[in-house]
Amino acid sequence: MASIAPPVPGAVTDTIPHKEVEEKVDYLNLPCPIPYEEIHREALMSLKPELFEGMRFDFTKGLNQKFSLSHSVFMGPTEIPSQSMETIKIPTAHYEFGANFIDPKLMLLGRILTDGRLNARVKCDLTENLTLKANAQLTNEPHMSHGMVNFDYKGKDSRTQLQLGNGALFGASYIQSVTPQLSLGGEVFWAGQHRKSGIGYAARYNTDKMVATGQVASTGMVALSYVQKVSQKVSLASDFMYNHMSRDVTASFGYDYILRQCRLRGKVDSNGCVSAFLEERLNMGLNFILSAELDHKKKDYKFGFGLTVGE
Repeated sequence: MASIAPPVPGAVTDTIPHKEVEEKVDYLNLPCPIPYEEIHREALMSLKPELFEGMRFDFTKGLNQKFSLSHSVFMGPTEIPSQSMETIKIPTAHYEFGANFIDPKLMLLGRILTDGRLNARVKCDLTENLTLKANAQLTNEPHMSHGMVNFDYKGKDSRTQLQLGNGALFGASYIQSVTPQLSLGGEVFWAGQHRKSGIGYAARYNTDKMVATGQVASTGMVALSYVQKVSQKVSLASDFMYNHMSRDVTASFGYDYILRQCRLRGKVDSNGCVSAFLEERLNMGLNFILSAELDHKKKDYKFGFGLTVGE
């Protein structure tokens, strides 16, 4: 009986799997984070659409590639403050005229309503890294007009913002990318009119499939949010809000479903409020909107529908 020859080194392929080499992080080439005030952007888009009650019609007409005019009509009830648990609503209607100028380095938006309110927004790229943002609202009511100016400096892997507003309002924020997925930041503000100041911290962790954020402030506010991207069309979102001063706690869970011709968003929160918002694309430049919000605790039910014409 022939003897079995010992294995020859190098004759048999090694079956031991090779360990994957971890990619080294280049800390000198980190991505630039999003602005501090937008760290909850994905959660807000899914959980807080622009809900309304009544009827809304929006029409936008482009005069050229940069300039367009808009017309909006709204008819529906408006809530007024009340000391009781019941919600008091009065019927209202208004018309809004708007003018828009959009350029790669300059954006001007203006809105005027029949009740006398005037809204204006400006965004201007002063340099490749420095952007000026300003918004103002003028009303006939005393002490209700306000304005805000924001300077946004975009660094290589950081972002700095400086805010100035009426009422002696000053604010500054800074956010820095620590790793390709993690960014940390902080903010300080001073409201001279109300003699209040505060400081806050925030963290944001994002990958291709999820976004997690956390924010705390010396005012007693704690905000957490999480967005899971199930697929390119479906996202699930949740948030948690806690106010240490008033002991108010609110948690909500929602979804964002993008179909071929429509987008459906909805949520339910811990206060028993359920809402849904549907945007249906009927044709090129024609969208149908449905809005619904059910507050079972306050027995307040809101329904709205609208049309949007123009791109």
